[in-house]
Amino acid sequence: MNLDTALQAVNSMMIEAVQSDVPVLREASEHILGAGGKRARPRLLMLSYQALGGEDLSIPVRAATAIELVHTATLVHDDINDHSLLRRGRESINARWGRTFALLTGDFLFTKVYELMAPLGDLNVILAEAVVALVEGETLQAAAAKAGTLDRETYQQIIARKTASLFRAAGMLGAKMAGGEDEQVHRLGEFGFYVGLAFQVVDDLLDLTGDPALMGKPVGLDVAQGRGVGSLAAGQNGGAAEAVAEAPPDDPFLAIKRRLIAGGAVEEGRQMVKVLEAQARAILDGLPPGPAVDELHDLLTLVVERQS
Repeated sequence: MNLDTALQAVNSMMIEAVQSDVPVLREASEHILGAGGKRARPRLLMLSYQALGGEDLSIPVRAATAIELVHTATLVHDDINDHSLLRRGRESINARWGRTFALLTGDFLFTKVYELMAPLGDLNVILAEAVVALVEGETLQAAAAKAGTLDRETYQQIIARKTASLFRAAGMLGAKMAGGEDEQVHRLGEFGFYVGLAFQVVDDLLDLTGDPALMGKPVGLDVAQGRGVGSLAAGQNGGAAEAVAEAPPDDPFLAIKRRLIAGGAVEEGRQMVKVLEAQARAILDGLPPGPAVDELHDLLTLVVERQS
């Protein structure tokens, strides 16, 4: 089984996992899963497994599926919080089925992770710790946005928990399943952590500058709601609310974007990504060279250079 076949197996296992005799849960889950995605976290898990000598890619499929279902569940809940009508180029679940069914679908996806991980014993601890951190990060973000007090330290705490924690878990799970030593598991977990940090900063930059046609979702939501790397500069330049008030009716985010670009938020974010990329590559230099390590480098490149 090669990597592409293994990722196809992840997709198939996700669809199998969300089958239910309650039609709305099955249909809504299949709707969001059918929209595709980058599958960055399962890919990271599989490559971490291979980097330490793992050969049978059917072995980590279950853990990779669980990781991606956690991520998908968070997207469903994010769209409720953001009032977003689009996800991956199609209607969000809350847009089609409403907020109540979207909330329940997200819960359904989360609980299906329990079933998937049950046979994997102590590996559950790694994923459970990551999900706890993820929820803590989302909560910190919501609290900071509500209070209007998002600063750099808080932003770093948020992205470390809400995004990087799941990437770290992917690296650690793959390494563990390959029989890696503690230092190797830690190293691949740290690589995943820096990949996750870079992924989120790039995502925040795309929210500020991205093309909606490429993103497959509305841009500007994080900025307008006082979240993301761009909101740091917004807070220094009069705040998002004031900028929205000044924006023309047909583009409520235009004034925000202008202020953030003028304030240097985009360049600051890009420099942050370069630092994180360098840290991640330095970690990989400590692993035995091989095709899987080369592909981990390639995955990092895709993360930092993506346009959607």
